[in-house]
Amino acid sequence: MSKLAQKSGLVWLWLSLLLLVIDFASKTLVVNTMAYQESINLLPVFSITYVHNYGAAYSFLSEAGGWQRWFLSVIAIAISCLLVWWLKRLPASNKVLCGAYSLVLAGAIGNLYDRIAYGYVIDFIHVFYDKSHFPVFNIADCAICIGAALLLFDAFTGESPKEHKA
Repeated sequence: MSKLAQKSGLVWLWLSLLLLVIDFASKTLVVNTMAYQESINLLPVFSITYVHNYGAAYSFLSEAGGWQRWFLSVIAIAISCLLVWWLKRLPASNKVLCGAYSLVLAGAIGNLYDRIAYGYVIDFIHVFYDKSHFPVFNIADCAICIGAALLLFDAFTGESPKEHKA
């Protein structure tokens, strides 16, 4: 058995930490260099647009009156705890699931930090075509989406090794 297979998936937390640093640095750069709602066009279909999201994905619950801040924070904390527990039970050699859990964990914590510190999530990646605009998002959201795609990939391929016995 390889040394990686003997270790738990917690060794993959380096990926979560790396993405948290990138997410925090990118949001800090945007906040420190742009005015709120300022937009910088970089390509005909892409711009950096500084906005606040008081809700969840696609601004879901953004007009809920404030309670959603704490509701979404509790959900993020619960999901983060569950992901760490799952990582502990997985062998580190399960690259797809460990990577997926680490990505989702980074995204959840990155947006959780914003929610607790500011009351909203800082978004700035704006993709559009003509008059069609995708909701503005951030690095944490990218990590969550890529992690979710890896989870779907794993579910459909079914190649993941079993978790460690507790």
